[in-house]
Amino acid sequence: MAREPFNRGWTVKPKTSIFAQIGGAGSEGVEVDLPHDALFGEQRSAANSGKNAYFPSGTYEYSKSFEVPTEYRGKRVSVEFQGAYRDAVVFVNNAYAGQRPFGYSAFTVDLDDHLEYGTDNTIRVEVRSHDDSRWYAGAGLYRDVTLIVTDLVKIANSGPQVTTPDIDADRSIVELAVPLENHSPNRATPVVSTEIRDGQGALVASGTTPTTLRAGAATTARLRLHITDPTLWSVDTPHLYTAVTTLVDGGTEVDSRSTTFGVRRLQLDPVFGLRINGVATKLRGACIHHDNGLLGAAAIRRAEERKIELLKGAGFNAIRMSHNPASSALLDACDRLGMLVMDETFDVWTESKSSFDYSLSFPEWWERDIEAFVAKDFNHPSVIFYSIGNEIPDTGNPLGSEWGRRLSEKVRELDGTRFITNGVNGFVSTLPTLLPLMKSRSQNAEPEGGVNGAGEMMNQVNASELVTKATEESFGVLDAAGLNYGDSRYELDKELFPNRVIIGTETFPPNIDRNWKLVQEHNHVLGDFTWTGWDYLGEVGIGRNQFLDEQPQFEAPFPWLTAWCGDLDLTGFRRPASYYREIVFGLRTAPYLAVVRPEAVSREVRLGQWAWSESISSWDWAVDEETPMQVEVYSPSETVELVVNGRSVGTAQAGPENRFRATFDLPYERGVIEAFAVVGGERAESVSLRSHDGTPSLSVSTDRSTLDADGGDLAYVDIELRDTNGVLVTSEPRRVTVQVEGARLEALGSGKPDNTERFDEQTHATFDGRLQAIIRPTGPGPITVSVRADDAEAVTLQLAAR
Repeated sequence: MAREPFNRGWTVKPKTSIFAQIGGAGSEGVEVDLPHDALFGEQRSAANSGKNAYFPSGTYEYSKSFEVPTEYRGKRVSVEFQGAYRDAVVFVNNAYAGQRPFGYSAFTVDLDDHLEYGTDNTIRVEVRSHDDSRWYAGAGLYRDVTLIVTDLVKIANSGPQVTTPDIDADRSIVELAVPLENHSPNRATPVVSTEIRDGQGALVASGTTPTTLRAGAATTARLRLHITDPTLWSVDTPHLYTAVTTLVDGGTEVDSRSTTFGVRRLQLDPVFGLRINGVATKLRGACIHHDNGLLGAAAIRRAEERKIELLKGAGFNAIRMSHNPASSALLDACDRLGMLVMDETFDVWTESKSSFDYSLSFPEWWERDIEAFVAKDFNHPSVIFYSIGNEIPDTGNPLGSEWGRRLSEKVRELDGTRFITNGVNGFVSTLPTLLPLMKSRSQNAEPEGGVNGAGEMMNQVNASELVTKATEESFGVLDAAGLNYGDSRYELDKELFPNRVIIGTETFPPNIDRNWKLVQEHNHVLGDFTWTGWDYLGEVGIGRNQFLDEQPQFEAPFPWLTAWCGDLDLTGFRRPASYYREIVFGLRTAPYLAVVRPEAVSREVRLGQWAWSESISSWDWAVDEETPMQVEVYSPSETVELVVNGRSVGTAQAGPENRFRATFDLPYERGVIEAFAVVGGERAESVSLRSHDGTPSLSVSTDRSTLDADGGDLAYVDIELRDTNGVLVTSEPRRVTVQVEGARLEALGSGKPDNTERFDEQTHATFDGRLQAIIRPTGPGPITVSVRADDAEAVTLQLAAR
């Protein structure tokens, strides 16, 4: 089998009907490399919806010309799309070849009937985005595309499935199920052989079996192999094995596949919780959306890998892919880096949440999309949970629970090696009953406590007898009950349902200390997944705090771009909440300093339920001396001390009993502030911040200087304003221009949540002293990145693509 990247040489343009083209409408296509998000290049407008980050709707046409040599005659030729958002329709040589309504499923289109041999052929893919999502979904061929060419006797495109059903300290049994197809007119008896190699390339097991297929038939060859002294896959030691499977027919090798897998054992019960390889494991989880910040929805391999690197570096050991199937590139990264995964199917079943969402296709397509979902995940050791949905309204009634049972049983039929959950919000599940009660209240009445009060109300509803009864059947079809904003059920369900295990599938970020205490105290509670680990596009401003002198509103006005509720911002920079969470998890002992923005000190703030304080780690402010300031110190120690310019301004209580946080009110005074952990009456670990001194200069660094030129690699260039002492200058923004030679400037932008600037231009303003450029190679060779700003000496980086 030849599997070739099919990402280069595409053009994209807005779709124009053939009738409009008669009148001269339409435009020439723009050359692009995949993965690509066509919608992200459009102009945002206040006339559009904030849930979609104020981007418009769009319909786009991707096209590509490719040569089909004469030797392809007598072969099987197909194209695999790992994701096309959405309602994709594929044409080959202007004839319909296939379609897929769901924007997150991998699907394959057979080309054989359409091909013209010995000449160029064309493939065209139409995609569209409308009011079909509750967040920014993008539009386009935003995941990898692969051309597949095989002989008539072949391993099926889905490839071998590997399981390790029997593991102990001395050995592991590895079972391979190899799907075979015979598209020839004759019977065939190919020989299937597999070699398993460890992470260092050493051969550890092998096996062979002949398999007879009648003409036009399909079957499965099975091999049962034995590994001595296996190295188990875990978060801390993500060891991977590779199974190389070859197919020999008539003495000639006709196909081969390389399959990466891990050996690991999963156990789940309410007494020991989740055990991986016999070790009890609590999930320090992050919910994440599928976009890649400055790249929009494009799932470029390096962007997916970097996302997991940074989330793991911030203390997370698990992600929940919300609310759609993860890309293969992201799962590959989780396998290599050691990140546990809860992969999720759908945000809707039969009840719509947007006017044109997947609910219109779900009854007809759900089974095929579940099959694609499981096939994609099957060999990834990082995937330990399948989630069949998120906040599905159907889960609150018996017939809706039947849908949950059908989905769960279909997953079990395809893969019985992992656990099944569902992110159930009891409030959403019982909305048909609750809505009349809610409507009886004044339309303008605000719950006590503002949006925080609304969150508490949701939690109370989740613990009600109404929710207990309405969701019992839906929870009964699962291996673990996923609770969205339902921590009030953690202790309650231990009594009501002693066999139930629980995951906090979605929780409010400010409550992590309280929630994590519950996770630690109760074995039947497996972990906590915060909303969210990484800031994302759309659902604008749900993580912001609002001022009391403003009219409260759930959605932030234009030009807001992001939700602003991530521990990491849009560029991957860690916000104060991330360090607080690290302290709560017990992974950081040093204190952390965060300073509330002065404008948030001078006005009363309505705290948001997904929001952190309006703070950054800086003592560099463009305000007058004596301006009232508020300093937060996060620390696991019971007492902390704050020192300003060598002068102690007092001590305060922190630690678990004070929610790991101490607050100091003081006037602004340029210089140095330092926070000490006080242990046994003595100063211990400390952290400091200082004001900048002198004119800032450009500090430019990259995460890699040598890149692969295969189209999937990126260099992330961080641009910062720093003084001669290395202090980050947050008080003096600059407009920065970046020019690239030998590659493409894929994006330039910041983590600013209400950004008015585009990410596809060469000049952009810093935000809190930072900016990020993303460089994408267009081929092998040297790359020069030049960075300049007013009142600063230009900086040049030399990179190379190989």
